[in-house]
Amino acid sequence: MSYPDVENKLAAARTHLILDKPFLGALVLRLPMVAGDPKWCETTFSDGKTFYYNSDYIDALDAEQTQFALSHEALHCALSHFHRRGHRVKHRWDLACDYAINPLLMKDGLKPTPDAMHLLEYEGMTAEEIYPCLEDNDNGGERDLEDNKSDESDNDKQQSRQGSGGNQKEKEKSEQSEGQGEPDKDQDDEGQGGQAVQPTGMTQQEEDELSLQWEARLAGAAQQALQSGKLEGEMARMVDHLLQPKLPWRMLLARYMSATAREDYSYSRPSSRRGDPAVYPSMRSNETNIVVAVDTSGSISQEEIQEFISEIDAIKSQVRASVTLLTCDQKLNYGCPWRFEAWDQFKFDVEIRGGGGTNFKPVFEWVEQQDSAPDLLVYFTDADGIFPEMEPFFPVTWLVKGKSKVPFGVRVQLN
Repeated sequence: MSYPDVENKLAAARTHLILDKPFLGALVLRLPMVAGDPKWCETTFSDGKTFYYNSDYIDALDAEQTQFALSHEALHCALSHFHRRGHRVKHRWDLACDYAINPLLMKDGLKPTPDAMHLLEYEGMTAEEIYPCLEDNDNGGERDLEDNKSDESDNDKQQSRQGSGGNQKEKEKSEQSEGQGEPDKDQDDEGQGGQAVQPTGMTQQEEDELSLQWEARLAGAAQQALQSGKLEGEMARMVDHLLQPKLPWRMLLARYMSATAREDYSYSRPSSRRGDPAVYPSMRSNETNIVVAVDTSGSISQEEIQEFISEIDAIKSQVRASVTLLTCDQKLNYGCPWRFEAWDQFKFDVEIRGGGGTNFKPVFEWVEQQDSAPDLLVYFTDADGIFPEMEPFFPVTWLVKGKSKVPFGVRVQLN
């Protein structure tokens, strides 16, 4: 197939995506399509800016597989895999990203390319969760790569971190080609035969800015697809999770606690018995009443609970706040509640005896039985449980570890 025919094939695949799968189509539209030199591009590749392809590889795919190849690279970019790698080994990170993306595309009805890697055990996991699982399956060459990663040159570290199209040979070749430096300056931008030369890496600032651009593109594409009713299933759940507000929960708690524990001057008129008609300002202090609930159903580790408790104590020391601690799985745990006055250290030194299912109702029922409502209820949980049928009349903030939704209150993503 000639180059124009390959270009037409890619354009047709992109058009089908726009019509049938507008979410993926909108992402694919953000990547200009350029033929890459077969010396470095054996399948497909994206640096976050451009979709590079091997013409012979695209020629061997059918129309549906071509849609998969385009969507695969676009989704890598939309999820900022080029930015999330950090100090991880590039080859293994690329594999983890592919294992995370391919099941999403397949469940969305796309036909995988012959080289698309997929394992059932990794379905529903993020690249960060998959990455450590690959260590046990590494071959000797990969271990050597791990041992030598500290010897990478500065140019190696700036190479594009985007995964290739899921082809094992392509990944190995990409790994071997790292550290070869920039292309020959005498060679034009189009390379030989109208094919693009291998893209160079980005600076950290460029990478940060590009990641923010893709985050905005992801949100825009999701909104368009939702309006057309063509975003559902695993893809919809993944997008919903990504677009959840990831506020700095420490700052959020400090803001709530400070707002309700104001220390200010009062200009109320003093008792007439003082005999002085003048009104003098006096210090007035309000104490915040906070209820902290901790999910002890087994999905929250002791280490995570301790980090959370330490943060509450740090904020509590800066404002006047009394804290009531409740722990709960299917019911309130033995010994509840524990109350800490404004001058007490807030610490969690009780043994967790939960581990059962999760029911949030006991905490809300206990709060509603008290003489006064709290200024704030903070619930530390994975949000996978039974919620109250009615929204309470006091503010609730959920600090959620995981992807589950909450029916009311402010949801803050922890991980």
